Amino acid sequence: MRSSSRRYLKAVTISAGAFVLFGIVTGLIPNPLYIRQVPRTPLDYLFLTTTAAFLGVYTLQRTNNQRNDEKTATVGTVVGFLAFGCPICNAFLLALFSSSALMTYFDPLRPLLGVVSVVFFAGLLYSRSQSSCDACGMDEQGSQTH
Repeated sequence: MRSSSRRYLKAVTISAGAFVLFGIVTGLIPNPLYIRQVPRTPLDYLFLTTTAAFLGVYTLQRTNNQRNDEKTATVGTVVGFLAFGCPICNAFLLALFSSSALMTYFDPLRPLLGVVSVVFFAGLLYSRSQSSCDACGMDEQGSQTH
């Protein structure tokens, strides 16, 4: 019982921490350290919230018998971050492309990136939930298999 409470506490902490960290770094949470150059939209907040929530649920689903799906979680997080981050404030993107190219070609794709991130995480969490039931030895009717 106690380890279950710790798992939930860890998941909530990861989720809240990701929300605050990503929110501050992207300027969605106003702060004196960073000023966002692109206006905030409701979709930015939606994708920030879903990315943070998915990270919390992913943390909750993790067990000692690890699977090799960290890369999928990382891709989902990075794509989600690109979906709600300021495109012309991202130093990496700005080093690769000009600010006008980012605003012309990348900015309109951010909602699509957010949807891709949600699909990545939803698929990952669904497959993890299915395999966790397989691992616990339960069949579809909920009775123990031998």
